[in-house]
Amino acid sequence: MKGILKWIGIVLGGLVGLALLTAVILHFVGLSRLNNAPEVATKPVAVPTDAAAMARGEHLVNVVSSCGMCHGDNLGGQVFFDGEVGSYVFAANLTAGAGGVAATFSDADWERAIRHGVGGDGRVLVIMPVHFYQHYSDADLGALIAYLKAVPPVDNDLGVRRVGFPGSVLGGTIGFDDFTHINGIDHANVGANSPTEGATAEYGAYLMNIALCGECHAANLAGITLAEGEEGPPEGPNLTPGGDLGGWTEADFMATIRTGQTPDGRLLNAEMMPWPTFSQMSDTELQAIRAYLQSLPALPDNSQ
Repeated sequence: MKGILKWIGIVLGGLVGLALLTAVILHFVGLSRLNNAPEVATKPVAVPTDAAAMARGEHLVNVVSSCGMCHGDNLGGQVFFDGEVGSYVFAANLTAGAGGVAATFSDADWERAIRHGVGGDGRVLVIMPVHFYQHYSDADLGALIAYLKAVPPVDNDLGVRRVGFPGSVLGGTIGFDDFTHINGIDHANVGANSPTEGATAEYGAYLMNIALCGECHAANLAGITLAEGEEGPPEGPNLTPGGDLGGWTEADFMATIRTGQTPDGRLLNAEMMPWPTFSQMSDTELQAIRAYLQSLPALPDNSQ
């Protein structure tokens, strides 16, 4: 009996040791992947300085892409994780103030970060929706960069990102693609589909990408519904003609975005759906978005 218990103890000890060794290996593999971005093809853009371009950049930053939702209203950055999963992760200070990236970023650094997910320090950016921003046209990206370089400086030094265990494993190996999105980018063809501005479905598709609509409404825009107690991305309704929007007129759609109230009297949750920001879109932009949504196949509601 003692011999059997001894062997059981040896086996259990070996399994524990193997599990610890695996965890250590995954930790360092994850850190290496997060701290050493792969070489990617980049595409330089011209950064204008005229007033029209600056106004366009401000509109893109503050309205269409709503950068302040992650980087703060003044773009001075804010913390996402402070100790959770052993990590310290933040959205960067985008200004030229103390601790801000604008003080050191070149135009190429901006392009690499926004459309490719590679930081100025060569690390992979995390929780940055570059899989959507890869669609930014050269002209719009140039205007956006021009505006970011000119925003008032904010002194907010957030320090250095630190990813520890188990975040290194969760974000660096198991959930790397969801945590970084760098592998979901066609790096050689960023900005390839840049339709002319107008109330067209093509331009609407472009806007919905850079406005991150697929983040909450799913890649096919058929919505995200979580089961009770289930964790996942923010929930958003079905935007295809198979959902409620299929019965809305253009006037209904535009009034909903402008006022936050649906045709049936429901109020949109501004924390989940940033309609106060999107309400500042032009009529042409909203018409284009609706034209794109109406062009989609009528899909049943998605569920995760």
